[in-house]
Amino acid sequence: MIVVVMGVSGSGKSTVGLPLAERLGYPFFDADEFHPPENVAKMAAGTPLTDADRWPWLALLNGKMKEQKNAVLACSALKQSYRDALTTGLKDCRFVHLRGSLELIRARLADRKHRYMPASLLESQFATLEPPAAALAVDIAQPPEHCVEQIAAALR
Repeated sequence: MIVVVMGVSGSGKSTVGLPLAERLGYPFFDADEFHPPENVAKMAAGTPLTDADRWPWLALLNGKMKEQKNAVLACSALKQSYRDALTTGLKDCRFVHLRGSLELIRARLADRKHRYMPASLLESQFATLEPPAAALAVDIAQPPEHCVEQIAAALR
């Protein structure tokens, strides 16, 4: 099973995804690690990515997931078309949507320094987000360990 932990920047995809992977005994992948240098530079400059920027990245992630029997992937996967591209050809893929208010996530971003994703892009992420219909929705106002427990129980 491939589990995609998705949401806007600052929602806790890696914070929840890594311990979830450890709990499940699956390898963990952070989609941020697979962005090409051009995407990283664009985001670091405060420019949101376009669909054209994302398609090659999503294709690369899809290929990486096809190499795995089981994995947890932390990936924004903001639009349905991105989720479709990400999961093409995958037999068992489950989405976990980490949800929180703009205010909560803005406060979290103020307390962290991402290597290239500035907090100024948060509004564009919320504007792009198409909440998935078929995903486990998890409220990120609860502690990360509770999120992990809730997700692990739902995946059983």
